Amino acid sequence: MAPQGSQAELEFGGPLGAAALLLLLPATMFHLLLVARSGPARLLGPPPYLPELEELWSPWALLLCLTWLGLQAALYLLPARKVAEGQELKDKSRLRYPINGNPIYDFFLGRELNPRICSFDFKYFCELRPGLIGWVLINLALLMQEAELRGSPSLAMWLVNGFQLLYVGDALWHEEAVLTTMDIIHDGFGFMLAFGDLAWVPFTYSLQAQFLLYHPEPLGLPLASVICLINAVGYYIFRGANSQKNTFRKNPSDPRVADLETISTATGRRLLVSGWWGMVRHPNYLGDLIMALAWSLPCGVSHLLPYFYLLYFTALLVHREARDEQQCLQKYGLAWRAYCRRVPYRIVPYIY
Repeated sequence: MAPQGSQAELEFGGPLGAAALLLLLPATMFHLLLVARSGPARLLGPPPYLPELEELWSPWALLLCLTWLGLQAALYLLPARKVAEGQELKDKSRLRYPINGNPIYDFFLGRELNPRICSFDFKYFCELRPGLIGWVLINLALLMQEAELRGSPSLAMWLVNGFQLLYVGDALWHEEAVLTTMDIIHDGFGFMLAFGDLAWVPFTYSLQAQFLLYHPEPLGLPLASVICLINAVGYYIFRGANSQKNTFRKNPSDPRVADLETISTATGRRLLVSGWWGMVRHPNYLGDLIMALAWSLPCGVSHLLPYFYLLYFTALLVHREARDEQQCLQKYGLAWRAYCRRVPYRIVPYIY
C-alpha cells in the first residue's frame, strides 16, 4: 500500500479541493440560513441582505453553544453505558503519524484517525450527539415559534419534525452501528467531520423547518398520507438493509441471515449477495434518498430551497459510494469484482 500522503490516495480533489471546501461549506451554510427567511427564498439567487458583524456575534449564543457541548460531553462520559468494540481499522488499530503531507488537505480530512483524551473519543462523540440532537431541538424550536406566530403548528411542520425525529431517534437507538461507518473507520477527525457534525448537520438539515416558518405551506390530509407512505417506504428500506448488514457482521449464523447467499473473500470475510444487499450495492443509501424526498415534499414545489438537502445528499452519497467502491476493491479484490457482477446497480435498481 502506498503512503497515506501519496497523490494516488488523495480524496476530495486533493489540497486544492480541500481548500475550496473549507471556504465553500461555511459560505453555503450561511447562504441557506439567510435565504430561507427571505421572501423570494431563491436557492440559486443572492441573499437579500448580508448581516452586520454585530449580528453574527452574541456572547449568550456562544455560552449556550458551549453549555450544550458540555452537557453532551458529560452525558457521553456517564459510567452507566454500554461499551462496544469497533471494527478493525485500516491501520490494524495502530495509529499512524506520517511526517509528509499538505497542511490544508490534512486540516480538512484530519491526520488523527481517532483523537482521544482517556476514554473521550472526539470523533465518536461528535458523530451522533451534539449535532444530531441539536438538529431535533432546532426543529422543535421552529415548530414552537410557528405556533406562536400562527396559533398552531402547520401539518407540514408536524410532518417534517416527525420524520426527522424518527431518523435521529433511529440513529441514537442503533448507536453501535456507527462504529462500522466510513466516518469512523476511514476518515480522520478534521474540519470535514468536525464542521459537518457540529454546524452543517443541525443548521442545514433543519432547512425544511426553517423554510416552513417563513413560507407556510397548506397541506391536505390526502397528500400528507402519501408523503407519510413515501417516508415509511424509505425508512423500511433504510432500516431493513442496515439491520441485515449489522446482524450478519455480528453473527453470520444468526437465523435471520444464515440462509443468505455470500461470496468468500481473501480476508476471511464474506460479502452478502442476496437479501437487501443483493438488490443494490447500497440499499441503505436508497432508503436515505427516499426519506430525503419525503422531508422536502411537505414544503411544496414552488421553491427549490427545501430540496437542497435532497440534492446535496444525492451528491454526497454518490461521492461516498465511489469512495467506498475503491476501498472495497482494494480490500477484497477479485471477490468485490464478482460481487459487482452479481449486483450491477449501485444505489437505484435499473437506474444507477
